[in-house]
Amino acid sequence: MFSSFYNSSRRCIPLVTPFLAASATRVALTTACDEGVTQKDVVDEAKQPPSETTTTPTTTSTKETTTTTTTTKEKEEELLYHGMFPQRQLWKPVKEYPLWDSNWDHRQPTPLEDKKEERQRTRLIRKEGVTRHIILVRHGQYDESSSDDEKRILTKLGREQADLTGQRLQALLKGGGDDDDEQQQQDDDSTKFDACNIKILRVSDLTRAKETADLIAQHLSPEVKIAEPDPLLNEGTPAHTIPSPRPVSSNRIAKWDDHHARIEEAFQKYMHRQEYHHQAEEEEAVAETNDKDDEDTTTTKSSSSNKHEYEIIVCHANVIRYFVCRALQLPPEAW
Repeated sequence: MFSSFYNSSRRCIPLVTPFLAASATRVALTTACDEGVTQKDVVDEAKQPPSETTTTPTTTSTKETTTTTTTTKEKEEELLYHGMFPQRQLWKPVKEYPLWDSNWDHRQPTPLEDKKEERQRTRLIRKEGVTRHIILVRHGQYDESSSDDEKRILTKLGREQADLTGQRLQALLKGGGDDDDEQQQQDDDSTKFDACNIKILRVSDLTRAKETADLIAQHLSPEVKIAEPDPLLNEGTPAHTIPSPRPVSSNRIAKWDDHHARIEEAFQKYMHRQEYHHQAEEEEAVAETNDKDDEDTTTTKSSSSNKHEYEIIVCHANVIRYFVCRALQLPPEAW
């Protein structure tokens, strides 16, 4: 379960020609020794300017390189996805959308051969397993007048936004309700909620995100771990958008090449289900109670609160949009 808060032609001749000349000299020396030619004859021959026969392969190689480059370029232009961006940059899911990939995070337990045991294990995990909640927070408003990251600091409004976000997260940590009116809370228990077990605060390595995380951390319990900034969470262009210009700019194509793999790595690192390590005795006990299909699976509040863990990730809008699409198994181009 996931919770989201707002938030070339290369010049070959100068490089290749000396190599060919040196190769010709080495071949000449080997042949000369076999045929008994003197050392002087070999040296004199090596000093002579390269013959036409020597330069011909170089010229041919240059032409072949140019031809190959042109052919590759033409192929790339032919493989545009509906004339927008390279086909290779289109997200390719494991299962065709809208089919659901149950092993989306590569952490699904190996299926059991016995279907009854498989159902019992699934119920056990749902009852005893831990649900991870990921709270995604975009950094506050920041100064965009400079391209230098150290100067892209939060504005006054951005600091206020971060402070208010910290206050809200503090309320979640303590538990309670949205309304301070005790009488109204007594009349409507739906406004009450248990305290959230916020385990860790993560942040990207960019200044505006780190400032936001620092302001939020002031409102959290000292027990909440503050992780080291992670460059994998930095802003970027993880996917193209549809609709897009036809074709997209070469600059945007280059950004995709630079950013997609990194942000996808961040997704796989942080967005995944909690692995459940159960003991055989617990499995046996739950299996006995799960023989009936209409089992009452209600649990007490005290036990349910321990089965939910919360993590806060302070990062960036493009990263958050990509994470949400991937978690919902929507095409990232829909972000």
